[in-house]
Amino acid sequence: MVNRVIQKFGDDYLAALRRILEIAVENIAEENRTPATKAKMAETILRRAADGMTDLGELMRIAVHEGQTPAA
Repeated sequence: MVNRVIQKFGDDYLAALRRILEIAVENIAEENRTPATKAKMAETILRRAADGMTDLGELMRIAVHEGQTPAA
């Protein structure tokens, strides 16, 4: 397990990340749009943002890639 510093995001940034998740979910196959897959995508977005990724397009691309395969 990796210890992580808890990252605090502002309300506007969280709203942007939430919107990225919504758009990313719309861009995956409908049969993959499960709560588990959406949670996996959200976790990916938050982890990458916490690691310092700021390119919203790249965050969305990564989330869509993550959502292509349903969560186990």
